[in-house]
Amino acid sequence: MRWKCICAYDGTDFDGWQRQPGGEAVQNYLERALSQIFDQPIQLQGSGRTDAGVHARGQCFHFDADWAHAPEKLIRALHSILPTSLKIHSVKQVSEDFHARFSVTGKRYLYRYYLGRADPIDDRYVWACRDLPLDVEAMQAAADILVGTHDFSAYSASHGKDSDPNTVKTVTRLQIKQSGKHLRLDAEGSGFLYRMVRSFAGALHSVGRGQLSPADIAEILASKERTHRIVTAPAKGLFLDKVFYP
Repeated sequence: MRWKCICAYDGTDFDGWQRQPGGEAVQNYLERALSQIFDQPIQLQGSGRTDAGVHARGQCFHFDADWAHAPEKLIRALHSILPTSLKIHSVKQVSEDFHARFSVTGKRYLYRYYLGRADPIDDRYVWACRDLPLDVEAMQAAADILVGTHDFSAYSASHGKDSDPNTVKTVTRLQIKQSGKHLRLDAEGSGFLYRMVRSFAGALHSVGRGQLSPADIAEILASKERTHRIVTAPAKGLFLDKVFYP
């Protein structure tokens, strides 16, 4: 039996998603809990990795095991073992041809900025931008340039684990939304390279400060080469919001 699961986590105290020798990654916690419940080693497959400090609202993973009870009972069993910073939203039996990673058709990420000094509680989940003000209109103009199908080599970190050899991706939405001092970047597309969304967030922040122009964003994109002018935004502002499947 193959099970598709959706989970959420506060990435602050985890060593990222991917299983680590030290055992402090989200995948480590999930596999230990599942192995305890099923009384056998369980390994799972996720839709993709998130770095240390990155959060998720809708991370997807699957695993194979026989379970004779209702999915809700499995959720309750997992929650009795998992830390409160890791929650299972849903568990659903799926066909054996489903794969949490290879069946993905798209993803949506959110990046959150705060204009000024953030509240200590919020500070765990935002990039507090104290170098005010930010030119939001210029940021959106630059974001519009990045929408579409492009080679995004200049906006990725190629040294990452599980690096995607295909640097051509389609970004369908890159939108800045502001509510008071809160600023949010919505990024949606067919897929994203390693640290691509954080590179977008950092580049757009530089545009907002006047350090880069929308024309610079286009020039860097066309170069297909990573440059020191692109700053990678802090991990704590990034959320994997949703993974899309057929």
